[in-house]
Amino acid sequence: MKTGNILLLIIIFLSSCATTTTLENAQKAGAHYKIGVSYFNENKIQSAFVEFQKALELNPKDKEVMNALGLVYLKFEDLQKAQQSFIKAVTIDPDFSEAHNNLGVTYTKMGKWSEAVDSFKRALKNPIYQTPGNAYYNLGNAYYRLGLIDDAINAYKEAIKRMQDFHRPYYGLALCYNAKGQYGEAASAITRAIELDPVYKGNKDKAMEDLKERKLKAKGEEEKDIVDYIEILKY
Repeated sequence: MKTGNILLLIIIFLSSCATTTTLENAQKAGAHYKIGVSYFNENKIQSAFVEFQKALELNPKDKEVMNALGLVYLKFEDLQKAQQSFIKAVTIDPDFSEAHNNLGVTYTKMGKWSEAVDSFKRALKNPIYQTPGNAYYNLGNAYYRLGLIDDAINAYKEAIKRMQDFHRPYYGLALCYNAKGQYGEAASAITRAIELDPVYKGNKDKAMEDLKERKLKAKGEEEKDIVDYIEILKY
């Protein structure tokens, strides 16, 4: 056999072995990822973290694993590492809407509202994004914090179009209408929010009690929101 043919066979053989190893690693990584998701859903966050790390070692370019690690870091309140994980996920796949949305949420926790808006918009660029209602709701929150009230209202309404029984956008609308001095609309929005909220199921008295209790511990923007909700409920 000619030397050239021997080298070709060796190259093909080595390439085949590498492909097999890569496939095996991907399968093992997938198994660790699934176990990690199960732990995460059971709120066993440290166990989930370990499984996701094992998956990452086997398949460093798995966008789902990077996104999952970001969620774990959010649970750990390590915002810098969460940000890094989500950025890696969207670098692997720029159309990964879920990771863009999660990155936006991370920015909101950092108080980086403009960056959050950009991330939520990127999430919404993907026409096959399965849960755009969440990103629209988050976008509304970011716009509200930036003082862009009309943009926030539009975003909340887009969220409601896609998730009609989703109560959170109605709370956002209540704050927006209140900020614009449209008190009747604010009252209607918070009434609808409380009707849809599975915690209250329309019980305004219980909602008021909870808000007053939360106000005792709240600070900053959260405290202001609660004060506004209490005021709106009195309209």
